[in-house]
Amino acid sequence: MSQLLVEGGGRLHGEVRIQGAKNSVLPILAATLLAGDRVELQGCPRLRDVDASIRILQSLGCRAAWEGDVLAVDTAALNRCEISDILMREMRSSAIFLGAILARCGRADLSYPGGCELGPRPIDLHLAGLRDLGAEIREEGGFLHCTAARLRGREVVLSIPSVGATENLMLAACGGEGVTVISNAAREPEIVDLQEFLNACGARVSGAGSSAISVEGGHALHGCTYRVMPDRIAAATYLCAAASAGGDIFLRGANEQHLSTVTALLREAGCSVTGDSAGITCICQGPLLAMRPVRTAPYPGFPTDAQAVLMAAVLRSRGVTVFEENIFENRYRHVDELARMGANIRVAGRIAVVTGVETLHGAPVRCTDLRGGAALCVAALAAEGQTRISEICHIDRGYEDIARDLRSLGANIIREEAGH
Repeated sequence: MSQLLVEGGGRLHGEVRIQGAKNSVLPILAATLLAGDRVELQGCPRLRDVDASIRILQSLGCRAAWEGDVLAVDTAALNRCEISDILMREMRSSAIFLGAILARCGRADLSYPGGCELGPRPIDLHLAGLRDLGAEIREEGGFLHCTAARLRGREVVLSIPSVGATENLMLAACGGEGVTVISNAAREPEIVDLQEFLNACGARVSGAGSSAISVEGGHALHGCTYRVMPDRIAAATYLCAAASAGGDIFLRGANEQHLSTVTALLREAGCSVTGDSAGITCICQGPLLAMRPVRTAPYPGFPTDAQAVLMAAVLRSRGVTVFEENIFENRYRHVDELARMGANIRVAGRIAVVTGVETLHGAPVRCTDLRGGAALCVAALAAEGQTRISEICHIDRGYEDIARDLRSLGANIIREEAGH
């Protein structure tokens, strides 16, 4: 099994280009089904979850393959409306294919999705919203059997601003009749990116980035060439890496506006963070200061995906920082692994209290989930000695090549492949 070997203690310096956004490209890949045509995606990251999406598209009869740095998808030959249980279990985001298949085929059959074990992440909101648009959904033995002779636009009010439900409803509504208004919609930048992709294909979607999204259904879509937005969580990871180890880095392509809650806290901790149209510069000198309580919340609040890496960054800070996780129940699975490196963290329910320590030390640790794995890399950069990180298949789900990127910033990190 592949591992990462990190030799800590060195400051970071240099530049890295931020990959395309994982949480943006996955719904866009599902949206290609609506085009029924050739789509070329530029800046698409090469990730395990992208590979899983490619396999799903291919299983549906579509063509999807890399052409150099471009991912080319042609969904004209779609001939199936079912996704196997094996493919669905590979990633949580596989549920996003439901709305697109239903809109294109009038029916869809799939099982419940897999992904990181972060606690209950039901797709009840997805199903309720699709039923509001006229879908009939039968749940049987862990499988969903969905039919929709005709989807009709209407107002759908989400009880919470679920990203996945918002995306699924946007896709389904494009294939419906009339106007759909999604109220209490998620406001994440990735939702805006999905809107811009759909509109590039000929859809009429507006309001993304606000809490009310309008979709005018019934328009024939077509292929396009589209560049995926930069990954704000990858950018947050490398900002936290610089905060952890100290240094002076530049993240080319990163959008500081997408990360304002993260950068505000890093500034509070003593880092200098500035952004412009080219990217983000981060300079961190000396030990960090403790920050005000960090509470995860839907965008534009602090992102749950950045909680673990920021926690790793403040392990050697002066004082106490409190984290409150309000999105997922099991988002602290990385804490026990950080404790192996000397971290002082106490967890009670949704609260984690981090008391800064003088030093961290390298240790053998294992990834428990995608962002928890990235947090181990962040902590290892500040630890004395070598840290061996195993089960990095989790990291590969969201980072194209975290070792390569961190080496670009001066880190001493290598990937040791299985069998070597």
